[in-house]
Amino acid sequence: MAALDLHIDDIGKRFGAIDVLRGICLRVAAGEFVTLLGPSGCGKSTLLRIIAGLERADQGHVRAGGRGLDAVAPKDRDLAFVFQSYA
Repeated sequence: MAALDLHIDDIGKRFGAIDVLRGICLRVAAGEFVTLLGPSGCGKSTLLRIIAGLERADQGHVRAGGRGLDAVAPKDRDLAFVFQSYA
């Protein structure tokens, strides 16, 4: 698996009347490690699911290696994530 830059551009997601994610932008350089920290319910898992292709964003785009991933199936994205719990 080759290392790819990851670009998250203006991602937004709503569940009903609730904005879960609004205007999220993130740049991750190839080979860089990133963690998402925050309280329960702040949208961390939703953002990871959008990046992985398990959830569709209502607005914005996900790109990796210069390639748009919005219409790419999860199995074809060459991405992975791990949940960490201290419970």
